Amino acid sequence: MQKNPIAPENISRTERPGSRGALLVTCSGLALLLLVLPVLATGASYAPIKARHGMVVSEHRIASEVGREVLRQGGNAVDAAVATGYALAVTLPTAGNLGGGGFMVIRMADGTTSAINFREKAPAAAHPKMFLDEKGVFLPNLNREGYLSTGVPGTVAGFFLAHGKYGRRPMADLIAPAIALAEGGFPVTQKLHEDFLLLQEDFRKFPGTAAALLKNGSEVYGEGEIWRQPDLARSLRRIQRDGRDGFYKGETARMLATAMRGNGGLVTEQDLASYEAQDLKPVHGTYRGFDVYTMPPPSSGGPALVEMLNILEGFDLRAAGHHSALHLHLMAEAMRRAYADRARYLGDPDFNPDMPIARLTSKEHAARLRRSINLNRVSASDPVAFNDRLESPDTTHYSVIDAEGNSVVVTYTIQRSYGSRVIAPGTGFLLSNIMHDFNPQPGRTDATGMIGTAPNLIAPNKRMISSMTPTIIVKDGQPYLLIGSPGGRTIINTVLQVILNVLDFQMDVGEAIAAPRVHHQWLPDVLNAEKWAISDDTQQLLRRMGHTLPVAESSRNQGNAMGIFVDPVTTLRSGSADPRASDGAAAGY
Repeated sequence: MQKNPIAPENISRTERPGSRGALLVTCSGLALLLLVLPVLATGASYAPIKARHGMVVSEHRIASEVGREVLRQGGNAVDAAVATGYALAVTLPTAGNLGGGGFMVIRMADGTTSAINFREKAPAAAHPKMFLDEKGVFLPNLNREGYLSTGVPGTVAGFFLAHGKYGRRPMADLIAPAIALAEGGFPVTQKLHEDFLLLQEDFRKFPGTAAALLKNGSEVYGEGEIWRQPDLARSLRRIQRDGRDGFYKGETARMLATAMRGNGGLVTEQDLASYEAQDLKPVHGTYRGFDVYTMPPPSSGGPALVEMLNILEGFDLRAAGHHSALHLHLMAEAMRRAYADRARYLGDPDFNPDMPIARLTSKEHAARLRRSINLNRVSASDPVAFNDRLESPDTTHYSVIDAEGNSVVVTYTIQRSYGSRVIAPGTGFLLSNIMHDFNPQPGRTDATGMIGTAPNLIAPNKRMISSMTPTIIVKDGQPYLLIGSPGGRTIINTVLQVILNVLDFQMDVGEAIAAPRVHHQWLPDVLNAEKWAISDDTQQLLRRMGHTLPVAESSRNQGNAMGIFVDPVTTLRSGSADPRASDGAAAGY
């Protein structure tokens, strides 16, 4: 039976110095000695890692160290975020990527903010009924696996947009560590070995995937074996040499489009060449005197997070007690209302220009919703009006701050773990199954989780809705908390709870991230909880209020939050990787 990482026996886990081999990477003048250093410099544990200058926290130790070394050698937070993202594309194939997309929230030390939208797009040939049979019945596997499930990737364009506006170091230097890791290889972790073992039959369905992820195209890599990715290295070198055109045009684009044509996919060379990331204005809210900067649509995360914080601001959560029945009830009721609004209103703003974001994030809207909450009884969730679709929990998040106080939070994805399972031959990178995030069957909305409402229906060149919620909390004009998480629909609620744990319950960032979590998404009308999240007597009180709680055996971990707290007095950076993430680490200097 797999251990729960928030169980007492695992709560103080940390990486020990010398527990893994050293990896020396030298590339383009950037020498990186990637070692497991003492716990005050790098590690993943319940206790946060302290640093005076810069900090990177991600789901893979090596990627965190790549970003940390960029900071140490004079790069700013945006430089480090880009380098970390490219490194994760090599070390974290479950979610790190070139073939997916996501969101980046930036707050520079002078107060300048940006929200970089590099969410994938539907191909130009996509249409609302592309996953239905001739009778109009949804064929569920079509949007989950294979070439048809793939959208136009946005990650490379997003990194170039952010770097072009705020970066300091040459882009070629930031890609170099990822190239070195792909060419020279790195030891397969236990988690990676287990993934490969579990998914090997899926990989064998696609020749390019088998060639890249299986040893000799057929065998599973063992734990500790060196995994090299020469095709991925060549794709990265084309980006290093030719800029974004090295991905969206030329050889990489031709290989990708050729594989699409031969396997029923829709992404063309023209789709790739015309893709553009967007520089948007972050959603801004306040909570108990703190400023909140987070992602706007097509992410639903920012509006929903601010709406929930606004609702909860009217209650004394600290007096209620952490994870008391009242605290959990109030959170669940705020979640219920925000997720209902999410399903009703939110989608790609280029296709839904009248989304009421200002109203949804207003204090007045929150006050009206707050008045509808009964402190002793649950509210009703109506499955007839609208519903919310399933999103994969397999995304990744990382947080970065530099010595000057420039702050970056990035959440990006290939949708489910290992995306569409497809690697176009010769490219070396997994493609997303991001088309799954659209509403697949127009007009069908029911209690099973299917939604067919208009804001998120498939359309050519449209971006699908997301729950990704990269967020920066600011106090008195200075960065205070950087946070985000993977987890599909649970992302918004994971970020919410970490913020409340820090701001209302005065936990340090390690405690706030390790604390057990709950999730309510309006429909289905269930308050889900991690296994040790709610005591037996509190469960009884919640059930008396009318909450439906699943049996403990069906519970599972929620999210992998990666956070940085900045002490407003000492300016020390405290970084914590979620103990639920087996390979996650904070790296600072």
